[in-house]
Amino acid sequence: MIRKLKTGQYRLYSRKKDAKTGKRKNLGTFTTRNAAEAHEKAVQYFKHH
Repeated sequence: MIRKLKTGQYRLYSRKKDAKTGKRKNLGTFTTRNAAEAHEKAVQYFKHH
């Protein structure tokens, strides 16, 4: 899940909420949406391989 921050950057959050905190984990902050999407693909690839 990618959200745009007030600073204009994009942050990648985990899809599921963390059971302990009830919030989504921050998986990285990126300057462009393309970079965030590329990292999300990499995360999904490593989760399933």
